[in-house]
Amino acid sequence: MTRSDDHEPAGKRPPAGDPAAAPAADDAVIGVALRRSAVAAVVIAVLIAVVLALSSREPAETTVDERPLAAPQVAPEPPAAVLPDLPFTDVTAAAGIRFEHENGAEGERLLPETMGGGVAFTDLDGDGRPDLLFVNSTVWPWSSRSASDARPALYLNAGDGSFVEAGAVAGLTASFYGMGVAVGDVDGDGLSDLFFTAVGANRLYRNLGAGRFEDMTATAGVAGADDSWSTGAAFLDYDRDGDLDLFVANYVSWSRELDFEVDYRLAGIGRAYGPPTNFPGSHAYLYRNDGGRFTDVSEAAGVQVVNPGTGAAAGKALAVLVDDPDDDGWPDIVVANDTVRNFFFINRGGRFEEAGVVTGLAFDNAGSATGAMGIDGARYGNDARYAIAMGNFANEMTSFYVAPDGALQFTDEAIVAGIGPATRAVLSFGLFFFDADLDGRLDLLQVNGHVEDDINLVQPSQQHRQAAQLFWNCGPTCPREFAALPPAVTGDLAQPLVGRGAAYADYDGDGDLDVVLTEVAGAPRLLRNDQSTGHHWLRVRLRARGPNRDALGARLRLVAGDGFRERRVSPTRGYLSQVELPVTFGLGAEAQSGAIEVHWPDGARERFDNLPVDTESVLEQGRGAPVPAG
Repeated sequence: MTRSDDHEPAGKRPPAGDPAAAPAADDAVIGVALRRSAVAAVVIAVLIAVVLALSSREPAETTVDERPLAAPQVAPEPPAAVLPDLPFTDVTAAAGIRFEHENGAEGERLLPETMGGGVAFTDLDGDGRPDLLFVNSTVWPWSSRSASDARPALYLNAGDGSFVEAGAVAGLTASFYGMGVAVGDVDGDGLSDLFFTAVGANRLYRNLGAGRFEDMTATAGVAGADDSWSTGAAFLDYDRDGDLDLFVANYVSWSRELDFEVDYRLAGIGRAYGPPTNFPGSHAYLYRNDGGRFTDVSEAAGVQVVNPGTGAAAGKALAVLVDDPDDDGWPDIVVANDTVRNFFFINRGGRFEEAGVVTGLAFDNAGSATGAMGIDGARYGNDARYAIAMGNFANEMTSFYVAPDGALQFTDEAIVAGIGPATRAVLSFGLFFFDADLDGRLDLLQVNGHVEDDINLVQPSQQHRQAAQLFWNCGPTCPREFAALPPAVTGDLAQPLVGRGAAYADYDGDGDLDVVLTEVAGAPRLLRNDQSTGHHWLRVRLRARGPNRDALGARLRLVAGDGFRERRVSPTRGYLSQVELPVTFGLGAEAQSGAIEVHWPDGARERFDNLPVDTESVLEQGRGAPVPAG
């Protein structure tokens, strides 16, 4: 191995062990260090001189082009939308409607008494005009009052703006504690039959024609359990065999004894109507239509949801939405549950998969269940987006779940859409999408009212009677897509009531959509739409092949210059209620309709061109131009 000091010449290295060797080596090291220090000092001196020389030079002149400073550019605010004049006029008395809801209340504060009843706008005598059907409750069996004659109230449309009460003549004479109504042709004879939900046994009435009905509950097998509490219901062809099946939502397990055991109370009031939190949940019913008699297929079809921790029924359902958000041709079901997670039953070819959690519909943005009451869904923006709106309890905003086309992944955009803040202070029940001003965009109406009549004593910000709200869809002209219309614009629609159900129809034949609202233990309100925008419109009634002649489940798409407008034939909307069957398209200022593409329930697609504007057309399956699927 070679070391560096081996290169020194011989005779110069001190002999080993020589005492003079160590001092000599030290002197050598010191000499090297001195030489290196001298070199470093020279380098430092040179650097100092350079720095001093540079710092003593005159700086070069720089010409600055001085200009006045401009103010920061601020993005202009979008122009304020001009709110439409959308007055609704209360014509209840003038139309001859004398109905008043009976809830049986006598001071015991039993939960069903505050939930109200539904309403249907539907043509029951076959004259082409929408009639009105109000669901009624009755006195309790243990009541100290005499037996009540409260029953459903049928008002036939006389065609001159008035209605004639015809319930007794029609055979709707039974008194029961009714809740909601569903309308559908169960036997394929072209006449709309009626299904009533109730606290206790449900009822199905067959339409005999000429405005007469007979009770077919026993033979049809759809009464349900005697101790059940059924709420929302809808007819649909879930298995696509051509006839109409029946979905029935159930709320909670309830009895008078259990209500007193729960014993909900408010400080300063005492016993009160409370939430369903401490009542057990219930399973829904799904009845398959087997030629006029129905078979309960609830468990086999996958619509019974259990709590994984307890094995008990998880649902506390109030409202039902039947639609096809993924547009695969199989009708899906969304269930609005009160204080527990919402359900989304995706139809997988005749059997359902519950997917509320994974699709974002089960909870609000904070991951909490809401007090969901009414529900509706639509492609509200004339584009691919699909929204599901749910009315919720007080201090909870109305939910506005939005998903892109086919994605089935929803996000609550209530605040972004302009609906959230205005709905937090109210308790919402019925709601639905409809085109109030016929401008081609779907607006949103919701009816409100608290469950506790003395709520103002303990919550000064709350009132028992609350005004309905109309959210105008102003599209791209607004900072938010929806604008809450003030009372000065909506007229009698803004008069407070203890609102529950709601439905719409063009009852007076002028093209725009009128509204009916129900009130618990009170009179309903028929509100005539008196808009005067001059907008054009197109109404369509479908006639399909097979038993489902009203084409429930069909989708209609109007192709226009600003995109497309999509509607569906599904009368179950909102809370316990049904809207008319004809579909209305607002056209705005356009005097031509464009083309309508119909997706029939059996999967066929047809195109209908050159339909007349400002009138109603009947489209029969097989008479349009076939459209290839895709």
